[in-house]
Amino acid sequence: MSPEHVPSFDSAKFRQVLGHFPTGVTVISSMYEDTPVGLAVGSFASLSLEPPQVLFCPGKQSSTWPKIQQSGAFCVNILAEDQEDVCRVFASSAADKFAEVGWRKSGNGSPIIDGVLAYVDCTVADVVEAGDHYVVIGAVHDLEVRHEGGPLLFFRGGYGRYTI
Repeated sequence: MSPEHVPSFDSAKFRQVLGHFPTGVTVISSMYEDTPVGLAVGSFASLSLEPPQVLFCPGKQSSTWPKIQQSGAFCVNILAEDQEDVCRVFASSAADKFAEVGWRKSGNGSPIIDGVLAYVDCTVADVVEAGDHYVVIGAVHDLEVRHEGGPLLFFRGGYGRYTI
């Protein structure tokens, strides 16, 4: 279907309906001119096993994404169920999001946030424009499970936890 034939949607209804799909919460982090930077992202997924690739989708309005893109490397920090406060910091426009967050450098030099469930260390392999976002494809260089807790989830506009 060509773009001129795509039906228009009420953006509030679009958000409300898609909010019924739970998403994991991540922080994408990088180093920009020796300063750690990061943003909260719910649009993260595995993409390919061979070669190992992941993807995430930052908004075009993001002031952090261009810094990550310029660095060429990023780390996906998969947040644990007790890290809602970390998510809120990285979802904000705070000047120094790492001021009160512990971290160490990954093999590619990107921040791995203390307490995350797991991390995936990547370099930027490709960037595709898609509507009001970009689709960023990352080549995976390293990854590790840090502990066996539960994930932080986002569902119907709020944060939650997964229970079996």
